[in-house]
Amino acid sequence: MSSQQIDTGTDELLCLVDERVATITLNRPEKRNALSDHLTPALRQTLFDLETRNDVGCIVITGAGTAFCAGGDVGGMASNKAAADAPKPTPEERVRTLIHKQETLTLRLADHAKPTIAALPGVAAGAGLSIALACDIRIAAESAFITTAFRNIGFSGDYGGSWLLTQLVGPARAKDLYYTARRVQADEALQLGIFNRVVADDELSDATVALARQIASGPPIALGYMKENINRAVTSDLRSCLALEADRLMRCAATEDHKEAVKAFMEKRQPVFNGR
Repeated sequence: MSSQQIDTGTDELLCLVDERVATITLNRPEKRNALSDHLTPALRQTLFDLETRNDVGCIVITGAGTAFCAGGDVGGMASNKAAADAPKPTPEERVRTLIHKQETLTLRLADHAKPTIAALPGVAAGAGLSIALACDIRIAAESAFITTAFRNIGFSGDYGGSWLLTQLVGPARAKDLYYTARRVQADEALQLGIFNRVVADDELSDATVALARQIASGPPIALGYMKENINRAVTSDLRSCLALEADRLMRCAATEDHKEAVKAFMEKRQPVFNGR
């Protein structure tokens, strides 16, 4: 299967589909891949476009160079002033705009139909950390670290980081990391459950590809339901989750993928799934 470069509309975001894995690369290495008015809309649109691609079974998000994403571009914040004659949005309008931006990025990522992996070659900070936390799995290089960072610029936090981090480490540790904005190195992040895996710096690419291809080779319908089940488990009660599991399992039982898996088991071979 040949690889396909996806046009994202900007050089600040790259997307390559290869062997059912879509690798999205935040490509502003000179800015530690900080978000921008070009990169962020392209990321939103690319995630939306990948939802329905049958040739994609897993999505990897990573950063070019030695960083994952430094969050918002602080330098850009200082220079990002509206034209003098432009109407100034009300506080309510600004809140609605930010809610929409958050829902079309981290919420879309957390609820995405495809399994997602964040591969961290280096720092994930602020909103960049929120993006990593919204992915299903995080694999990091030994030199990577995370920081909530918001307090350093007088912000309280956005893009769901406070909720996502609390699910992983609990409220007491989340408050520690938000109040202090201290750096959490890879070994501690692994121990806290923020990172799923930590590998040597020079092994990150190969380890990520291997993991992504293993996931992408699985039954797409069942994997999507697994993600839905586990996401629901965070916010719902056991009775509701049992009902959801029962419904989704019966849906899986009617798929060609389930029949192929049973046949492959009997024939002592690996199943070939087609998402039907």
